[in-house]
Amino acid sequence: MRHALNLWRQELGEVPDSVWKQTELRVLILADNGLTVLPRDIGQLLRLTTLDLGHNALTSLPGELGKLTELRDCLYLHDNQLSRIPDSLGNLTRLRYLNVGENSLTVLPEAIGGMTGLIELRAQHNRLTTLPDAIGQLRSLRELWLRGNTIDHLPSSAGELLELRHLDLRENALTDVPESLAGLPRLRQIDLRSNRLSHLPDWLARMPSLEKLDLRWNEVNPSLPLLGQLEQQGCVVWT
Repeated sequence: MRHALNLWRQELGEVPDSVWKQTELRVLILADNGLTVLPRDIGQLLRLTTLDLGHNALTSLPGELGKLTELRDCLYLHDNQLSRIPDSLGNLTRLRYLNVGENSLTVLPEAIGGMTGLIELRAQHNRLTTLPDAIGQLRSLRELWLRGNTIDHLPSSAGELLELRHLDLRENALTDVPESLAGLPRLRQIDLRSNRLSHLPDWLARMPSLEKLDLRWNEVNPSLPLLGQLEQQGCVVWT
């Protein structure tokens, strides 16, 4: 019995009913098929570990996605027309990689804090202005990609992302470097290109793991002492 079904770019328009009968599936790829609706039948595929729904035209998702608690590898929802994602995704506690980029999301639900297995979260090119307070519950998160939103601040709970290594905040609306980042011990790369920064906090020089800080296309002129401290600890700074 097949455990993987690849229907990538088959111009389906809708998912064939035969798919929902393959309850042993572990991997299901439905990317780039012009899908506008995902039936509630998706909740029958309880053994899925990877689901790819990227590059479609979905405007909503059924709550039944939250039944797929065996999802532990990837859930691709990028490049659709989603304005929200269901709270039931918080049930996917084993999922490691979530991509909701290139949609029309204005918020991520507080329920996302239940996805405690996440290592990488991509939410680039949406309409987010901040993140939910529950983001701090993602204690295993290593990469956070937020490029191309309208984020003007991060919640204080972002300071609990103690495993975070890479943070992409390019093309947002930040006027200050979020203070919640100050205590993150493993953060190596911060990309702040194309924001509205005008000054830098001294605490940047006290971040123990910082290796790359990209400040290009801001109106910020770092002080020479701060630049010197950053370079002394091995951090490359682009201005």
